[in-house]
Amino acid sequence: MLRWGRRLNALALCCLLLLGQPGWAAAAEIGSDLPPAIPVKSQPDASDIPSERVSKFVQAYLAIVDLVGKWETDLQRAETETESIQLQEKIQAEAYALIEQAGLTQPEYWQLLGLANTDPDFRERVLAQVEETNL
Repeated sequence: MLRWGRRLNALALCCLLLLGQPGWAAAAEIGSDLPPAIPVKSQPDASDIPSERVSKFVQAYLAIVDLVGKWETDLQRAETETESIQLQEKIQAEAYALIEQAGLTQPEYWQLLGLANTDPDFRERVLAQVEETNL
């Protein structure tokens, strides 16, 4: 389980970078003393998330893990920044398609990914399904 926990955290960071999700750290630094301009939705209670939705998330997550693995060597070998950006855009488009094929919207995927990174109980639910899927 520990191996998948590390992989989940590493992938979360990778996905945040590759898929263009705004950087939370950068957003926190800019105007950290200012109140939010719009109300921020709180994370849902992990126990309220149906198993079917968790399964869809795991399906998308594992597909993105495979996608990132497929392109990892090419990204490392990119000789120019332009080439790297083009590959990242291709990966991003494919990842968005995988999320939608799994039956989730991008905001739903990001919400569940964030919850998996912040809620230990939900993370365990996700990891249990990941392990079950990989048997």
